[in-house]
Amino acid sequence: MLQPLVAVSTDVKQFENYTWHAAPQQYLEAAITGAGVLPVLVPSFGDRLDLDQLVASVDGVMVTGSRSNVHPALYGGDASEANGPYDPARDATTLPLIRKAIDYGVPLLAICRGIQELNVALGGTLATEIQDGEGMLDHRAPVSDDQDERFAIRQAVTIKPGSCLAGVFGAGDILVNSVHRQAVGRLGSRLQVEAVAGDGTVEAVSVRDARAFAVGVQWHPEYWVNSDDASARIFKAFGEAVRLHAAARLGARTAAE
Repeated sequence: MLQPLVAVSTDVKQFENYTWHAAPQQYLEAAITGAGVLPVLVPSFGDRLDLDQLVASVDGVMVTGSRSNVHPALYGGDASEANGPYDPARDATTLPLIRKAIDYGVPLLAICRGIQELNVALGGTLATEIQDGEGMLDHRAPVSDDQDERFAIRQAVTIKPGSCLAGVFGAGDILVNSVHRQAVGRLGSRLQVEAVAGDGTVEAVSVRDARAFAVGVQWHPEYWVNSDDASARIFKAFGEAVRLHAAARLGARTAAE
């Protein structure tokens, strides 16, 4: 089978006197090498995009991490400068894209900012500066100019027995990287918890009634997909779900002919 197409979210960035719609290379590399799919960048133009046509034309959706945060106005939070930076054009694109992917039964993988967008898209809220809470771990990256050090695998998360990710990793603990200061607050109504950190922070979720793989993780499996087994497994699972969707779509089209 040819590489199936996977729609990938983009950030809106200002540099070199241009406005760019871009995604970090690590996610695109992981999509190609870890999931075996062809990533296609979706510009963040919000309701100017025909998202029904888009999700009907691809076999997966991947929502990437980002330095920006979901705008608090979308979940009743504090829209302060401290809770930024923000990317409202991305919010206006990813939240409806996530809902469309779920409605159409298109496999979905949401990473870091992505899990937060998934939660907000389904009616949940976000907790900010979680490291300041009593008894909470510091989930932020260590201060370093070395990206390998910042994204080092150093935190244990516990996979819930019987969950979707238990089928990927088995139940119990795995080690992941942790680079976040926000997290899931009130859980979206259609979501279930897949994994938690030692302080109870939600580290992974899935969509309960989804017709396909629909998972969000707070950590960054894209960074070590070529050298860490747990990171590779989640992209492999996503890729398998994407190919299953592509095969079903091809079968339906052939039958119609």
